[in-house]
Amino acid sequence: MSDEVEFPVTEGHDPQVLAQAHKILEACASTEDMGQAVLSAVERNKSWRGDQCVNLLAPEAPTSPTVRSLLSAEVGIRAAEGHIGPGNRWFVGTRYIDELEALCVELLKRAFHSGFADHRLLSGMLGNLTVYTALTQPGDVIMSIPKPFGGHSSNRPDGPAGVRGLRIVDIPFDPQEMAVDIDQFRRTAPLVRPRVVSLGATMTLFPFPIREMAEVVAEWGGHIYFDGAHQLGLVAAGLFQDPLREGAAVMTGSAGKTFSGPQSGIIVWDDPSLTAGFSEAIFPVLIATHQVNRVAALAMAAAEFIAYGEAYMRQIVANAQALGAALDARGIPVLGASRGYTLTHQVIADVRQFGGGLEVARRLERANVIANKNLIPGDRPEDWDHPGGLRMGAIETTRLGMKEDDMATVADFIARVLVEATPPEQVVEDVIEFRQPFQDMYYSFAHGLPPSD
Repeated sequence: MSDEVEFPVTEGHDPQVLAQAHKILEACASTEDMGQAVLSAVERNKSWRGDQCVNLLAPEAPTSPTVRSLLSAEVGIRAAEGHIGPGNRWFVGTRYIDELEALCVELLKRAFHSGFADHRLLSGMLGNLTVYTALTQPGDVIMSIPKPFGGHSSNRPDGPAGVRGLRIVDIPFDPQEMAVDIDQFRRTAPLVRPRVVSLGATMTLFPFPIREMAEVVAEWGGHIYFDGAHQLGLVAAGLFQDPLREGAAVMTGSAGKTFSGPQSGIIVWDDPSLTAGFSEAIFPVLIATHQVNRVAALAMAAAEFIAYGEAYMRQIVANAQALGAALDARGIPVLGASRGYTLTHQVIADVRQFGGGLEVARRLERANVIANKNLIPGDRPEDWDHPGGLRMGAIETTRLGMKEDDMATVADFIARVLVEATPPEQVVEDVIEFRQPFQDMYYSFAHGLPPSD
């Protein structure tokens, strides 16, 4: 093949990146060399992102050494289609897989103090689709959070809710308090009588008024669905809110993020009348083979969370609040300042004066500080590619053993690039030096708790 091959944009990917990969493979003398190119890319990412960067991405959490080892376990090559138990499987030979999956379910129930749990969701968004499959019919009305206030596509027209054919009405939000406008909700919800009210946000700083909202929708048999994609770990640790006890019918979320397990999804609920609907939506409708190595890793993550989760989440919130305050003090506006910046792992900065979220994220990346753009109140939906906000999270920094004083140092790096307009190339070596002592994954069976100050 010629190096002049053109890659159209129709695949949805960047044609220049695909062309570069094509060029690398064309330069390989053998298929073994092609395999080595893959290994080299993985190793370069580990060396840079894993060892040299300060990672503030809110959707990312480093797994513990034990969890990571299980992702390559032999059990991962085995198929286990169906529900737990020899009479429920399509295949025989699953006696130990049944044991493993049952352990995972029971550990999740313990972690979340729930009556029921399922472990088979391959992503958090499959949790959204599971809920909508079980609790709605096409054409039903749901209410969800609009994107400028943190709403995610999984509960909007361009995600599972839209694919299900649902009609979507916005939950009213107070842009100043970054909270549900409960008075307006009480007026709006009875007019549209939603089957489901979805509390799912990619930008999440403070708890939702679940109890008050549940009282409203109970009039017509509606359900509150807590999409805790980001907050699952905080919920399990008892440090955010308790959705199932406050009136939510079901909670889903990412097994990564604050729960710090393998990338996948979790669903938990208490009402036994919902069990058949959720179970049947998961299998046979949405998921067949569900990666048993991932189930093993999830079970281990749940065990570690039961042991260390409260201490881990408490430090995450403390670090996030310290980062928000430090950024604000250095001239970078932070949302939620009047309420202490955050009660989660997230910090949201208004960076419009510094060029907007995309430009700022790219500039900080050159200094080895990794964060992401985010819509904020005042942005329009069409500003999705170039929003005014920057979203940061304190998950990875916390698991590496960083504390509040370290967050002040991180804020210094960010302020040097944004406020002082220091070229990122003059900051990056200081970031690398700062990051070097932080290499172990704490709040885990391998390394326990971080050293005390």
